[in-house]
Amino acid sequence: MMILETKRLILRPWDPENAEELYQYAKDPAVGPPAGWPPHTSVDNSRQIIKTVLSQPEVYAVCLKDGKPIGSIGLHLKGSTDMTDQDTECELGYWLGKPYWGQRLIPEAARELLRHAFMELGMQAVWCGYYEGNEKSRRVQEKLGFEFHHKTEKVDVPLLQEVRTGYCNLMTKQRWQKVQLFLNQKELLDIFRQKNAISQAQYNKSLGDLREKMGISL
Repeated sequence: MMILETKRLILRPWDPENAEELYQYAKDPAVGPPAGWPPHTSVDNSRQIIKTVLSQPEVYAVCLKDGKPIGSIGLHLKGSTDMTDQDTECELGYWLGKPYWGQRLIPEAARELLRHAFMELGMQAVWCGYYEGNEKSRRVQEKLGFEFHHKTEKVDVPLLQEVRTGYCNLMTKQRWQKVQLFLNQKELLDIFRQKNAISQAQYNKSLGDLREKMGISL
């Protein structure tokens, strides 16, 4: 499996030796249950999950530049997701240790994984979902440019023995390319504003016009 890199992060395969770091974050009840899985109960439990769940293809440890894992992100391929049965589609999943919330790290990691999915794995669509009430995950998907696809009532969450409402969002390759174009143009506006080449009012108007023209509200 590849090692992927962003400005602040390294995405690399999990190693059983990371069990203690994984347990440190995955034992927190604020992390797993909103995504549908129970808190880890011990370092040995985390080690076993690395060897099974986190050893699947295209599942990566989200690491700081020093190599320390602080979360996980992955593309669940055909056979490991119930969102699609197509070879050219997959599901994006992610979580992050609570001390690192609010730093836009998962959107950064997810943008790189989406690029990998569309440009290197040949995917034509990536699905992503969240359960009702998981506002953090909903906002991540909005920031990435996913579009709402459908809502499902009475979804079984077997690991927690619960029934929830689920929301399913979709990013097609065409949509992803459009989002990349928008982000590139927004980056130019950001540079102009930072250099005081345009006023804040001009920046706001240009960004608003760009959003309206492209139909993207990032």
